Amino acid sequence: MKDKPMKSICWTMMLLFSLAGCTGGDWRTASRESAGIAPDPASTPEAVIQIYAASTWGWRGWFAVHTWIATKKTGDDSYIVYEVVGWRQNRGLPIVRIERDEPDRYWFGEPPKILADRRGPGVDGLISKVEAAARSYPWPVTYKAFPGPNSNTFTAWVIDHVPELDVRLPFSAFGSGYKD
Repeated sequence: MKDKPMKSICWTMMLLFSLAGCTGGDWRTASRESAGIAPDPASTPEAVIQIYAASTWGWRGWFAVHTWIATKKTGDDSYIVYEVVGWRQNRGLPIVRIERDEPDRYWFGEPPKILADRRGPGVDGLISKVEAAARSYPWPVTYKAFPGPNSNTFTAWVIDHVPELDVRLPFSAFGSGYKD
């Protein structure tokens, strides 16, 4: 009977080691390049809103995604990206990130997928609503991977406040249903 607990511990340790090593690299060197999905702002004069999801880093990516929003107003030559990134807080940075950036970056080696793509007339008005919703996010200094608030809570908040976007986040967007 003494061997049974030891076997259980060994199997648990083997599982943990295999999960820890399931990624094929280091997050610090994983791709953050553009996936080439978003229209080139230099040759796309119309307004654009795109909502993205990508698997999270490591074994969590088997179950969960990170989501974000990218916008480009009519005539702009770059995109604004709206997202929550929890580890920014450890560096003294705000977790709500609203910055000019590549809209369709790989999420630390994981390719993004488009959940919504809105373009053309009327989209500039939606972008103003996205901006207002993002700036009114009620948890700007709080981040918890589970149950939230997290990156998916943020994207869901914006979508709830701009229902004209008409998009649903995937089931794997853990935290999207978070309510205080």
